[in-house]
Amino acid sequence: MKRLAVINVVGLTEALIGEHTPRIAKFVKRGALSRIAPAFPAVTCTAQSNYLTGAPPARHGIVGNGWYHRELAEVHFWKQSNHVVQAPKIWDDLRAQVPGFTAANCFWWYNMHSSVDYSITPRPMYPADGRKFFDVYTQPGNIRRDIKLDLGEFPFFGFWGPAAGIKSPQGAADCATRWIAESAKWIEKKYKPTLNLVYLPHLDYNLQRQGVYSFGHGYPQRPSPIDQKYKDALVADSVPLLNYTIHPDLRAIDAIVGDLVEYFDKRGVQVVLLSEYGITNVDTPVHLNRIFRQQGWLTVKNELGLEILDAGASKVFAVADHQVAHIYLNDRSLESKVRAVLEKQVPADLTIFGATEKAAAGIDHPRAGDLIAVAPENAWFTYYYWLEDRVAPDFARTVDIHRKPGYDPVELFIDPALHLPKLKIAWRLLQKKLGFRMLMDVIPLDAGLVKGSHGRRPADKKDWPVFITGQPELQRAGEMESTDVYHALKRHVLAQ
Repeated sequence: MKRLAVINVVGLTEALIGEHTPRIAKFVKRGALSRIAPAFPAVTCTAQSNYLTGAPPARHGIVGNGWYHRELAEVHFWKQSNHVVQAPKIWDDLRAQVPGFTAANCFWWYNMHSSVDYSITPRPMYPADGRKFFDVYTQPGNIRRDIKLDLGEFPFFGFWGPAAGIKSPQGAADCATRWIAESAKWIEKKYKPTLNLVYLPHLDYNLQRQGVYSFGHGYPQRPSPIDQKYKDALVADSVPLLNYTIHPDLRAIDAIVGDLVEYFDKRGVQVVLLSEYGITNVDTPVHLNRIFRQQGWLTVKNELGLEILDAGASKVFAVADHQVAHIYLNDRSLESKVRAVLEKQVPADLTIFGATEKAAAGIDHPRAGDLIAVAPENAWFTYYYWLEDRVAPDFARTVDIHRKPGYDPVELFIDPALHLPKLKIAWRLLQKKLGFRMLMDVIPLDAGLVKGSHGRRPADKKDWPVFITGQPELQRAGEMESTDVYHALKRHVLAQ
């Protein structure tokens, strides 16, 4: 039995490894890099479930980061119980084969009520009076107390939302990625697990905010990189493809990853670096639910003057998840009309999966949409269903990953229309501290701000996720399916 640390560097691709990631590049040279054919959809929960079960969504049931629960008539995103994953996990299989095997999960998803031996995951507390306190959930429960004594409180505001990111490569107290890395060391030092899963989310944030191939300090000033003539011109002129505003993020994550690799090396622990997906540039948000509403198929409720999606009463609606959307048909007779409307109103190159295509993609599970839409590479799907911003639900302008009936990357931004936004945030926090109910309504409703997305399979394989091992004899360079990650990780633990 060999011990293994699996470091999930979200958003890392072959295209991003180079002069600004010297320590990761060094690790690649000593080992082997394989491109992973992305999971479908190429989103966090599906990719991780493919990796950890060796099965596609048709078997494990994780068809996205969220889906429509038909029996509840509700859309649920980012649930945390491991019981929703309907296939055996790698740690269960290894525990049955290897005496003394133990596993730790540091912030990979579906981390609650899992059969791993040690777990840490973000989990706010919600008192009955409506307040919300940021915290973590651990198993065993005493880890929560002990690790916070050593590392301090988990910096939740740095994990998601407008403040997410790394402020300083030297060490910032509000860096969630750095805290997670230190928690993985803490677990290793205290428990020495056989398998240690580590989730480092940092790169994901600015890649979605700014895109990958943009230039300058603002948003892209040149054509989309999927324009082949533009890409050819860049190569001909030897213009670097990477946005230099991303370079500090690359250097920061490289420092954290390099430190972790060195730490585990010294303790005789093998290391695998991998990622879940690659992010590519987008410039076109697509509002499927607005299209369905204009057809009279989507129903909203008026609550206190604002509009709430009534999924159970709607004939057709979409659950948007980056570049993939599950389309649910409560009226199945409308399928051909839905296809016709989308083909007419959505940008060219939209792909629609029906039953046959879902089966071929390994996602024919009851949780999946009756139809699945896949955006063109330069586009992504919003959850927006209101036709006027003045009646948008109150949660639309907040960071609220559970109430929104779809994924919302605009939560990474502060509304640029706000006057003195820091002052408004400070006022809201003071209201909260004084015990008043308040709404942190600082998120814009401008989907055009988002410049990077994922979910579909990128045309350029250098934008695919990667599997990098320090043990090249256990995984050859080349390409692998997302479900093969499971088998590659098992080989590392079982290697003699």
